[in-house]
Amino acid sequence: MSAQIIDGKAIAATIRGEIKAEVDAMQTRYSQVPGLATVLVGERKDSQTYVRMKKKACAEVGIASFSHDLPADISQADLLKVVQDLNAHPEVNGILVQLPLPDHINEEEILSAISLTKDVDGFHPINIGRLSMKRRAPLFVPCTPKGCIELLDRSGVEIEGRRAVVLGRSNIVGLPVAMLLLHRNATLTICHSRTQNLPQIVREADILIAAVGRPEMVKGDWIKPGAVVIDVGMNAVDDPAAAKGYRLVGDVAFDEAREVASAITPVPGGVGPMTIAMLLRNTLDGAKRTLE
Repeated sequence: MSAQIIDGKAIAATIRGEIKAEVDAMQTRYSQVPGLATVLVGERKDSQTYVRMKKKACAEVGIASFSHDLPADISQADLLKVVQDLNAHPEVNGILVQLPLPDHINEEEILSAISLTKDVDGFHPINIGRLSMKRRAPLFVPCTPKGCIELLDRSGVEIEGRRAVVLGRSNIVGLPVAMLLLHRNATLTICHSRTQNLPQIVREADILIAAVGRPEMVKGDWIKPGAVVIDVGMNAVDDPAAAKGYRLVGDVAFDEAREVASAITPVPGGVGPMTIAMLLRNTLDGAKRTLE
């Protein structure tokens, strides 16, 4: 029997509806709405697309957008000044610096300069540090990992006591989602490029989070029967039959895995929509903290 498809688009739409209702209530009570500032450096087409999607999502739920499109050759000092001005801006509750930044920019310094109370991407060292500690609550959790956990929760998947395997150890997804699973009392294994007997370890997972950026690496026979698979991968592969000459696939061989797993996210339409929904949620939470 084929797996249940975890529809990230539908779940994200429900969450955006919940956020819009809260934003409307905030407007009524405080005559103020949350504000999200986006900082885009350079003219990378993918980054421009991501920022455009985030601004559109803000408009749909009533969150104000503040855009800063900056030249690729901006200096470190000038970019820091933009961030510091946004830290002081009373109508901005969240600051998102779109990554990657140009090579001459010290990314860590820029992200560390964002006010802890406006770090809606959840990448500030203090937020990540608190996430990695027991009985410490970060102000914000990174959006994609938070979206993965939300997909599990809203699909009725029990996390506590389950064997969880995370494929990938990036700062953006792998490590934070591993910490979130630990906080929810899963028994955790993190796999990476040096892991031996990888298929065997993956086969032990009740919950698999795949975030390695390698198209369809995880085969159907890697999956434990009945496992839940969250596929974070978004990879373009050549497909002459597709209108654009390529199609998007995840890190998991979907057609194979769906015949073994109990539930699985599709690509696209799984984790991707949740990332933006969690960004909106973090921005709203930042505004609520300020007002309340």
